[in-house]
Amino acid sequence: QVQLVESGGGSVQAGGALILACAASGYTSTYTCMGWFRQAPGKEREGVAAIYESGQSSYYADFVKGRFTISRDNAKNTVYLQMNSLKPEDTAMYYCAARGICTPSKIWGFLTWGQGTQVTVSS
Repeated sequence: QVQLVESGGGSVQAGGALILACAASGYTSTYTCMGWFRQAPGKEREGVAAIYESGQSSYYADFVKGRFTISRDNAKNTVYLQMNSLKPEDTAMYYCAARGICTPSKIWGFLTWGQGTQVTVSS
């Protein structure tokens, strides 16, 4: 049974940084692509970034390009999201997802989701 657990969320001031981590219970070929999503109150869930099993980045949302970086360590079965220059509008619950399909312009079809970790950015 595959499982994802996010960590690293917290509260920071605008301009600060956080690193989120997503630990997988086991590495499997079904982890075709892994991604980070977020959802703010009253808003739809949106894709943030995604990465292939090879470690090559696949997708970044326009609103995070130049500020966020996705990476993975397959030996540790962990995917990271380094978030710099955080803005109040980045406040949301951030979710890790696995077993999805990823292209530079679209990510979809993720079958496994973590419980989420809260990120709060104050002005």
